[in-house]
Amino acid sequence: MARLHPDRPFLHDGVEILDSEFGRYCEVRRHSRVLHSRFGDYSYCDQFADIANAEIGKFANIAAHVRIGATDHPMQGAALHHFLYRSDDLWDDAAPDADFFAQRHARIARIGHDSWIGHDAQVKPGITVGHGAIIASGAIVTKDVTPYSIVAGTPARVLRLRQPPEIGERLIALAWWDWSHAEIRAALADFRALEAAAFLEKYEG
Repeated sequence: MARLHPDRPFLHDGVEILDSEFGRYCEVRRHSRVLHSRFGDYSYCDQFADIANAEIGKFANIAAHVRIGATDHPMQGAALHHFLYRSDDLWDDAAPDADFFAQRHARIARIGHDSWIGHDAQVKPGITVGHGAIIASGAIVTKDVTPYSIVAGTPARVLRLRQPPEIGERLIALAWWDWSHAEIRAALADFRALEAAAFLEKYEG
C-alpha cells in the first residue's frame, strides 16, 4: 500500500506545525518545524527542517536541516533582543508587538515547483526560488534564483543551468506538476527514461 495519502500529510514524530496548510501527498519528517506556510502537492521536507512564512510549490524536495524564511530581529533601534516583540513572555502587563509579527509574516519565501534544496541550505525571507532550481548543500540564498539554475555558496551564486533556457521555458509551459495523479503515473516510465528534451517532444500538445 502506498505510504503517502491525498487527504492528509504524513507527519513524522516530533514535528511542530502552526498555521500551515498541506496539499496532496505531502510529508514532513521527524523534528521539523513548519510555521505560517503552505506546501503544494507532493512536496516534502526531510528531518530537522525549519520552515517559516513560506509558499512551497508542488514536488519540492527539501533536504534535512534546511532553513527557509529564517526570522529576523529589529535592527534599527537600541536593542535586537526578542523582549521587544515577545514582551508578554517577560512582563504580565506587556503585549507582543503585533506590527512586528505582521511584517515578519509578510516576507514570504517562495519555492518553485520541482525544486531541490540541499542539506543545511538556507533561503532568506522574501526570496523567490524559481521552478526547477537546485540549491546546493550549505548554500545561503540571499537573492532570487532563476528557474532551472543551480546555485551554491555563501552567498549563493549561479554555478550553471540545470536545463538550457529554452528547455526550462518549455517545461514551465508544459506544467507537468499540474497533471493528475493518474496522468503522472501513466507517464512514470517516461519520467524515468527520457531526458527533458525527449520528454517534451513526446508530451507537448
